[in-house]
This record gives sequence, C-alpha cells and structure tokens, in this order.
Amino acid sequence: MKMDKVLGGAALASLLLAVPAFAQDAAAAVVEEAAAVVDKGDTAFMLVCTMLVIFMTVPGVALFYGGLVRAKNILSVLTQVFLGFSMIAILWVAYGYSLAFAGPTEGGLSAFIGDFSKFFLNGVTLDSRATTFSAGFELPELVFVTFQLTFACITASLIVGGIAERMKFGALMAFLAIWFTFSYIPMAHMVWSGPGLLFGMGAYDFAGGTVVHINSGVAALVAAIVLGPRIGFMKEPIPPHNLVLTYVGAGLLWFGWFGFNAGSNLEANGLTAVALINTVLAPAAGALAWGLGEKITRGHASALGAVSGAIAGLVAITPAAGFAGVGGAIVLGAIAGIVCLWAVVTLKPLLKYDDSLDVFGIHGVGGIVGALGTAIVAAPGLGGYPLGDAAAYSIGGQFMVQLTGVVIAIVWSGVVSLVAMLIVKAIFGGARVSEAAESDGLDLSSHGERAYNG
Repeated sequence: MKMDKVLGGAALASLLLAVPAFAQDAAAAVVEEAAAVVDKGDTAFMLVCTMLVIFMTVPGVALFYGGLVRAKNILSVLTQVFLGFSMIAILWVAYGYSLAFAGPTEGGLSAFIGDFSKFFLNGVTLDSRATTFSAGFELPELVFVTFQLTFACITASLIVGGIAERMKFGALMAFLAIWFTFSYIPMAHMVWSGPGLLFGMGAYDFAGGTVVHINSGVAALVAAIVLGPRIGFMKEPIPPHNLVLTYVGAGLLWFGWFGFNAGSNLEANGLTAVALINTVLAPAAGALAWGLGEKITRGHASALGAVSGAIAGLVAITPAAGFAGVGGAIVLGAIAGIVCLWAVVTLKPLLKYDDSLDVFGIHGVGGIVGALGTAIVAAPGLGGYPLGDAAAYSIGGQFMVQLTGVVIAIVWSGVVSLVAMLIVKAIFGGARVSEAAESDGLDLSSHGERAYNG
C-alpha cells in the first residue's frame, strides 16, 4: 500500500458538483491548489520513519543475526549485512526506484515492471512530488524515494541469515544484486505501483508481507538448499554464541519496525496510530504464544523463543498493519508465533534444509500467515479497516486475492533465486567456501579478522 492509491477523490468530485456552475472554476482552482500542499509535519514524520528503518537494519538485523551465529562468524554476518545494505542503496537510486515506480500506466510490461525514465533519479527534483493517501497532501518525491530505498535494503539483508556461515562473500553480493534486480523490483512494482498486477487486483499489503518477507524468506530457503547444509548440521550442536546481542538486535528491530509499518501510511494521522499500536500488540502476542508453545512442547520458555516469537508477530502484522483492528492484530500475532515455532522446530528438521537463522521459518512462513490472515482481520465485522465500501467487503473474495499474491511471490522469488544461485556458482566456481575456510570461520578466512581477541 504505497504511493499510487489516493483516497478522497469522490468526496472532492461531489463537492464540485454541489456548487453553482459559475463557482466551479474557482472551486477547481482551490482543489488544484490543495493538491499541491506538502505538509511539513508529514514530511518530518516520514524522514524519521526512514531513519528508523535504516536503524532496524544497521545495526538491528546485523546484531540479531550476529548473536545467533558462532563466534568465528559474527563479523562475516555484520559485514554481509552492512555492505549488502550499502550496495542495494546505490542500485536503488541507479535503477531500482525507476523500475519499481516509474513508467507507463498501462500496456506493455507495465503490470510487472516500470522503465528507466528515472534512471539515477533523473527528473526527481526538489520540487517533484509523490502522492499520499489523502487528496490535497503530497510528499517531496525524494522522501518517498529514500523511504522505499530502506525497504529494498532491509529485504536483501534478511536473506543473509539463510546462508550464514558458509557462502563466499563475493558470491553473496552477486546473488543479492541479481535477486534485487529480478525479484525485489518486480514484486514491489506489482504490489505497490498503480499499474502493477497485484495492485490492480486489489491485493492488501500495507508494508510488505509479500514484497519483503515472503520474497526474502523464499530466497533464503532456495539459496540455503542450493548451498547445502553447514558442516555438522544435525550431527552436532551449532548453538548461538551470544544471545545478548540477539536480544539487543531484536529490540532494535522492534523499535525500527514502527517506522516500517506506521511510515507505510505516508502520513501522520489516525490510521498511522492504528498501524503503530498493531506493531506493539502483534509481536507481544507472538512472543507470548511462542513461549507458551515452548513450555508445552519442550518444558520451558526461552529467551531466544521470546524474541523469535516477537519477530514472527512483527512479520505477520506487516501486511495487515493498517487494516487490522487491535483484536485482529493480537490473534494474528499469536497464530504467527505458533506456526513459526512449528516451522522452525518441526518442519526444518523434517525436511533437513539448513536455513541457518530461520529466515524462511520466520519471515517466509510468518509472511504467508500475515498475507493470508490480512483478508480476515481487515473485515469490518472483526474490527478491521478495509479499503472502499466496508459493507461490500468479502473475506472470501479478498482471501483469494491474497492467496494469488502469496503464490506469485513464492514462485517468482523461488525461480529468480534458483537461477541467480546457478549463475553465481558458475561465475565463482561454486558459491560455498572451502571446508577448511568454513572450519576456521568466515571472519578469518573471508575477512582476515577476528571479533574477539585476547
């Protein structure tokens, strides 16, 4: 749910029709003038939200992942997140924004991709504007560009967790560049740009259930399967080396997620507050549900389980943040906590894939739960806030649209990720480090340094 959907047009048209003919020209001039307003409060709010999303990536994702790997690999994860973020930021302004949000409004490939008309932000000036969801209010386009940049960067950074502790650094960077170009950009266009296929179908994705979480979760799973498991996987313990760092990273993620979800409304108003409170309640429910599930199945609730459940709740509420009522947010978060616990504890060992830090188990599975659940929690009878005529809202109809979006995201990211991994393996003579390098740890073998000395 991004820049192309403008609410309030019908009300403005009704206003024009209600005045005498001789006054319509003057009224139209007033409306035109109102449409050009850039509210400084909204602009400041969006700048803060943009910085929050950067904060949830560097250092949030980096520390969350860093604590989960072994001590010999923490710097490799931090470096992969940091430089991956940096690379995607540059690719976004080079061609990502243009392909995602510029181009023709219909015809050709406009349902799937934009064009290069805003290559390196050509035509994006101090005076150019991006629409919000209220007629008469706009944002400086550069604010929208930068906010969307942070989404692209964090989505690519999430993939790092799936291949942690065994992938060549250069191969990873090449994979992220290819995947960003052929998976992230088309998905962002299809879901959030007016001509986009899923946007036109009426898919609900407030802040990135399909674009961010399913997209990155599937990519991480495919890359992990192609790479193969780490040495000792399912044969010996591979415990996190510092859960305190993971706890700190989770806190930073939760804090930054307010910018992620609330900022996706593009304005500071009542609906923004809905997205914000849902971003408190869903992770809280997810943490409690995961802890309860652990207590029932394993005899104790763990600190790692608590933060994992909170992340699962955050993932699930992301597509529904501005559509769910508080009750729906709590239920959705709790369901995500239980389902993601099952995916991590039962599904992964059953299928024997080594998704190192459970990117698919939490982001992929949680994204699916959230995207499908959005159709239910958005129902006005359940306290939700659907788009358009609330009386005409159909859970069944919206669920089928959501399911279509989920299937497209899974297939699209899966195919692109597989092809990207095959290309990377061919270029680098294999995408995986040697057994000796893996045993020594990627900090030393790939980056020539250690996190802990003395």
